[in-house]
Amino acid sequence: MHSGAFVPWVAWTLPFAALLLSIAVFPLAAPRLWESNLRKLAVAGLLAAPVLVLYARARPEALLHAAEAYVSFIVLLGGLFVISGGILLEGDLEATPRTNAAFLGLGALLASFVGTTGASMLLIRPLLQTNRERKHVAHTVVFFIFLVSNIGGCLTPLGDPPLFLGYLMGVPFVWTFRLLVPWLVTTSLVLGVYFLWDRRAHALESRADLRRDFYEVRPLRLAGKANFLLLFGVLVAVAFLREPWREVAIVSLAAVSLVRTDPGLRRANHFTFHPILEVAALFAGIFATMLPALDLLRARGAELGVREPWQFFWASGALSSFLDNAPTYLTFVALGQGLGLRPDVAGVPEKILAAISLGSVFMGANTYIGNGPNFMVRSIAEERGVRMPSFGGYMLYSGLVLVPVFVVVTLVFFRP
Repeated sequence: MHSGAFVPWVAWTLPFAALLLSIAVFPLAAPRLWESNLRKLAVAGLLAAPVLVLYARARPEALLHAAEAYVSFIVLLGGLFVISGGILLEGDLEATPRTNAAFLGLGALLASFVGTTGASMLLIRPLLQTNRERKHVAHTVVFFIFLVSNIGGCLTPLGDPPLFLGYLMGVPFVWTFRLLVPWLVTTSLVLGVYFLWDRRAHALESRADLRRDFYEVRPLRLAGKANFLLLFGVLVAVAFLREPWREVAIVSLAAVSLVRTDPGLRRANHFTFHPILEVAALFAGIFATMLPALDLLRARGAELGVREPWQFFWASGALSSFLDNAPTYLTFVALGQGLGLRPDVAGVPEKILAAISLGSVFMGANTYIGNGPNFMVRSIAEERGVRMPSFGGYMLYSGLVLVPVFVVVTLVFFRP
């Protein structure tokens, strides 16, 4: 069979669905069993095996591309994770709603310039430290994932992987600054909801906890500043180098961070490799099992009747909630190019490209698996003793908060 004509049966999407179900169910049904990253890797490998066999026979080049994308994905996330883990923001601010909202707002801005992963790893630990005296913390971590790990990263190609892929496809580097107004509206709405939510949660804290929070305030002190230079090196590598030199540079910079950073800083940060290994194990299965779903979308995407910007916003966003947002972005750009509309930017109308960009970046926040940093933030929070919501519980948050916000974004920016 000619590889270019290969379209898998719909049944081949079942391993991917089963992996998503495993990620949702096992933490609830068998939490101790699911703690092991080796067991996660075993489940991912078992479900990926039939897809690997299928593509090794029918479309090996797709398998190779998926492997290359996975390696680049994990190297970038791992590099940012290791380097940012060597930066320690010591201190303990009073965990008021105003302080927490400032953390989230700063992170949302920073995410576009150091990447959603870099900003998440830099700020999640000091945010948790600041809130350690409070009992109601899970909602703060969830909103952190919304804003810092996802929504914040849409202003530059360095902010989120799909936008970097767009840059490589010919989208001008500064074009993403045109997304400033949608970014500002979305960030402001979500941050406003968070502030009201945290005011109520703060009022529910005990007087003893709030008193301890007030008296245990310590000024912030930044240590491990040399790692900022290494983070800048990662950004330069992403912007100017191609594979495999990009990956070699990132691994080298991460190695320098591991060797040169005082181990005491990482111990103070409660740094472990567990979160990045969890992401590596699960996304190995996701990158493999999502291949049939992506091929079906490419082959039959036109049948979906997606032609309007608002349709691209929701369709790319819905898939980015469960598939990796980088290949989802590429797939919908290809779909837009095939519609024969005005080729403003990278072969698609500018408004459609904006819809795909915002849908892919924003709606990665809808689930734990929508974007790589989501799982890492959740894992770090759980290591610090925060009881995070389950896969389904998290989606209740996103359904209640994000979906209405995205409806407003649709009406304001992509109204039919």
